Amino acid sequence: MNTRHRPSLNLELMPSAVPGTVAHHAARWSLLVALALLTFWLFPIARGFETPLLASGDVSQTEVIAPFAFAVPKTPAEIDREAVGLEATVRPIYEYRGDIVDSVLMLTDSLFARLGRASDSESVVSEAQGLGLRLSSEDAQYLLEGPNLDRVRRAVRRLLSRELRAGAVDPSLPEQYPQQEVVVRREGTEGVARRDTLRTTQGIIEGRFAAHPDPNSSAGDVVFTKLIAGLFRATLVPNEIEFAQQRLELRNSVNPVKDSVRADERIIDANEVVTDGARDRLVALRQEIVDRGLRQGSVTGMVGQILSNGLLLSVFWLLLLLYRPQIYDTFRQLLTLSLLFALVIIGSWATASFIGVAPEFIPVPFAAMLITVMFRGRVAMVAAMVLAVLIGSQAVYGGSDALLIALLGGVAAAISVRSVRRRNHLLTAAAWVVVAYLMGALTVGLRLDWSVAEIGLTGLRGGLNGIAAAALVSALLPLFERLSGVTTDMTLLELSDPDRSLLRRLASEAPGTYAHSIAMANLCEAACNAVGAQGLLARVGCYYHDIGKLKKPQYFVENQSGSNPHDKLKPEASAGIVRNHVRDGLQMADEKKLPDLVKAFIAEHHGTMEITYFLDRARQRADNGDEVKAGEYRYPGPKPQSVETAVAMLADGVEAAVRVLDDPTAERLGDAIDHIVQQRVDAGQLEEAPLTMAQLARVRDEFARVIGGVYHNRIDYPATSGGIGADWEASSRA
Repeated sequence: MNTRHRPSLNLELMPSAVPGTVAHHAARWSLLVALALLTFWLFPIARGFETPLLASGDVSQTEVIAPFAFAVPKTPAEIDREAVGLEATVRPIYEYRGDIVDSVLMLTDSLFARLGRASDSESVVSEAQGLGLRLSSEDAQYLLEGPNLDRVRRAVRRLLSRELRAGAVDPSLPEQYPQQEVVVRREGTEGVARRDTLRTTQGIIEGRFAAHPDPNSSAGDVVFTKLIAGLFRATLVPNEIEFAQQRLELRNSVNPVKDSVRADERIIDANEVVTDGARDRLVALRQEIVDRGLRQGSVTGMVGQILSNGLLLSVFWLLLLLYRPQIYDTFRQLLTLSLLFALVIIGSWATASFIGVAPEFIPVPFAAMLITVMFRGRVAMVAAMVLAVLIGSQAVYGGSDALLIALLGGVAAAISVRSVRRRNHLLTAAAWVVVAYLMGALTVGLRLDWSVAEIGLTGLRGGLNGIAAAALVSALLPLFERLSGVTTDMTLLELSDPDRSLLRRLASEAPGTYAHSIAMANLCEAACNAVGAQGLLARVGCYYHDIGKLKKPQYFVENQSGSNPHDKLKPEASAGIVRNHVRDGLQMADEKKLPDLVKAFIAEHHGTMEITYFLDRARQRADNGDEVKAGEYRYPGPKPQSVETAVAMLADGVEAAVRVLDDPTAERLGDAIDHIVQQRVDAGQLEEAPLTMAQLARVRDEFARVIGGVYHNRIDYPATSGGIGADWEASSRA
């Protein structure tokens, strides 16, 4: 009988990962639900009724019945055209002023009295000029001859008295008022006269020969004409105040309602061609629904609108889940994107509420620019499309071509920004946004028969939106970087400044390490750019990867100029100092609040490789029975997790290795590079980095190209001319 003990069955259940997974996704999709609710709260659809918005000439697919009575308002342009037409019917009002006739006759008598006292032509000219009349010496000579002065006086006085008492107007009347008829008020009576029958200076001058004192004298005619023109004053004076008041009253009398629709009235039937009147009714119905809001809302309508908003937003959420999981899994980043979406939704609502339905002011370009700078252009482009469709589908923006205009502006912003390394990059992006809005305005304007002014105004508004977006991105980028934890190119450029405290210390306290970091940065940036990685990040990461050596710079060979302090230390102590430069570097990075992307280069540039030099020394010194603990001679890691840190590990080894070559020919450099790369691969240091074999080959090629440019052959200059050759020695200086 078999009496062996049987192991008991373990009925303990393994902990399930389902609750954690559900909570993970629920937290992220709750942000979408919040945005859908926010959109519905700001842009409700009354009664769940969505009116189709069709252009004139389209064929309606459905029958539309008015759910309630409403008025169809006139557009501002229609009101203005009607007001202009009414204003044109108002006749200018002129009132007769008899006192002006008396003033003109008194002025005439005074003028001729002065001229009668003049003894010569020069005095005549001076006296006339004193009363505002310009006479020449020839004119004065004519008046001084015989009875000419008295004859001219009587003729001028008689002509002006008759014509001015009949009523005369200022000659600028045709330019001021184009109306063909005017109202003339005279001594309590009012009549209508044609404009061309009113006396003017020109008409009086043309009829002067009926009262001419010397019609056969050309000199006399010149003097007579000048005096009539100089003494003329209009006796029919315009009543500007009453005229303007009448125009204003007529303008205000324009009825703003173009049409009215009764409840249950058919607006358009199915399969019916849309007329201008039907389209106006559809637009008015949609606006009435928006204005009434939720006061007549239904549960089904609310749920439908919220679901509609949520489905549109889910396009972006699914993009992140499937193609940008690093953003989706980082809650801070997804929360930042949700905040940007909320700002666009709120900004669109504020625009519609306080400015009017102006789709050019929808702040999609702002979000697109900021997302591009932080998360790259593909994410920004999809975000711009989703936001444009979301806002454009709301009833308040329906029919204003908001979707097209906002979509063009947002996509242009996403495409034009790409990376921001200089201030003018944002200005260039703003210029492209302006062009996109102008193209959108032109497209919509040609389709809807807009005027040039309307197209230009739309483009101008879009231009202001683009410029404001660029300014806001420049101002708010540091805040959103802090919120999201994302490190942008702007921050990396700031960190690359040699005047930063850590880099300044590295250059002065550990110059060999600093030189190594610069050379390594050149290698790493070129290789990363060649394989499509972030070259700027790689360069900045290399600058800071060895800052831990600042703790004990003299213990690293590149900073030693004399004796090596490791010669007096045990191998495990030396290995501890070398290994701890990673820990010390991370500590210093935390103190200076360096971004995580940069700190990764400090931790990962050695991975978990062995410190072979001191490990070999330890094994050589160990007794036969002693065992060397290899773990004490290994860097803490982790292994490189990104393409940039993986390339940095390779560049670190290659840059250090090629310095020890006595004869750095192209072939030997290539062999050294291949050896270092293969050594890291064999050690399994690249197994966690997303670096393909094709990319690895390209990295080798870039290393060889850059290092070959540094270690190239030089010409031996003759010692006799003060040059240095391959066999130069210090003694040759003498």
